[in-house]
Amino acid sequence: MKILLAGATATISSALLPQLHAAGHSMIGLTRSASSAERLRAAGVQPVIADMMDADALLTALDGHSADAVIHQATALTRTPMFHRHLFATDALREQGTRNLLRAATNLGARRFLTQSFFLGYGWRDHGPAHLTEDQPFGQLGHGPFGRHLRSLRSNEDQVLGAAGIHAVALRYGLFYGPERSTFTMMNLARRRRLPVPRPAATLHLVHITDAASATVAALDRGRAGQAYNIVDDQPVAMDRYLDVLAAAAGAPTPRRIPAWLLHATPYLHALLVRTHIRLDNNKAKRELGWAPTYPTYREGLPSAATALR
Repeated sequence: MKILLAGATATISSALLPQLHAAGHSMIGLTRSASSAERLRAAGVQPVIADMMDADALLTALDGHSADAVIHQATALTRTPMFHRHLFATDALREQGTRNLLRAATNLGARRFLTQSFFLGYGWRDHGPAHLTEDQPFGQLGHGPFGRHLRSLRSNEDQVLGAAGIHAVALRYGLFYGPERSTFTMMNLARRRRLPVPRPAATLHLVHITDAASATVAALDRGRAGQAYNIVDDQPVAMDRYLDVLAAAAGAPTPRRIPAWLLHATPYLHALLVRTHIRLDNNKAKRELGWAPTYPTYREGLPSAATALR
């Protein structure tokens, strides 16, 4: 297929681009900067410079192009968010940016559309010990900063899965880790003994970026229209245990513990690292996409990040 990849320089794209090439696909890469365009061209991707938030400029930049599919991986995140405001630009991309990209897909003649969703669309809270399936309520509307994030995730999925005349799939990725910027940052902090771990700690569900990419390639061919898939590894993890193993993989000492109440000054970080307990069921993705993670847990996946960092 010929694919328009939005967010062609996003975290997952470093793993996704080579896998799409290996599967025989050709790509148009959407980016906002000339320097990124040069990197894409060097990677065998035809770059198009445009801002997804500007509908007219986006359609003009893509005029004359065609594509069989669109993959929406665009975010505005450049680091692990610490405050709610760090997510606001990504919220807008999930709402208005998705709307603009769907218009572009129609103009390109694309018949398939994959969108990046997020496991915390089920809610930044304690979900108990059960593993959540895709049938659980997602993006429940509410007020306040968390409501804003949830509304954007719900809007993204509703727009894409409800779009007429297009084969649409939503991928609810777990928390990315592996040879990527946020994992490298945490490893470097651990080496400098500047990676404190709250006690008690959250339980989250991860996915290695290589596995997130392979699920995306599988969904392009085998995802059922109108469906969402949990894309996570086989085992949720308590974040204190994860950060201990991350530090060990980086050759750093065990991170020091801090009382969780110290994170109250950063409400988003407190919710992410302390309050949330979430476990997801990935059997639907395994069954319908014919996919399984190469790295079943963080224990197998973290050494790849440590090797890349070295």
